[in-house]
Amino acid sequence: MRPLIAALFALAAHTAIAAEPAATLDGQWTVDLSADPAQPYTKPMVLALQPDGTVKGSFYESEILSGRWKTDRGRTCASFRTTDGAGPYHTSACLVADRVEGQTWAEHRNFLFNWNAARGLPVRPTP
Repeated sequence: MRPLIAALFALAAHTAIAAEPAATLDGQWTVDLSADPAQPYTKPMVLALQPDGTVKGSFYESEILSGRWKTDRGRTCASFRTTDGAGPYHTSACLVADRVEGQTWAEHRNFLFNWNAARGLPVRPTP
């Protein structure tokens, strides 16, 4: 009888863990682009992961023009392209626990920037 009770408790614990919703890259994020922690600089990112593996949404208030996402090797990542009108920005973003770690490369501006993002959109200060 005791082995049966132990097995039922183990099954219940496993079911409770499995029932928790998985973290997702899909949604609204606040990207921390601060070069100096004393001067916060954030921008919004909205990712809509499509069933066909494409990504829609926006980054740094620019529409995502083309992008892909994939879950593999224990993580979900997306790569996409936006533009500032002068050239393309290539961005990659991976979900790590409850945040996003990413980087953006702008060849025409000669920079690569590593950034982090937290769930939710930035709060805009009122004038």
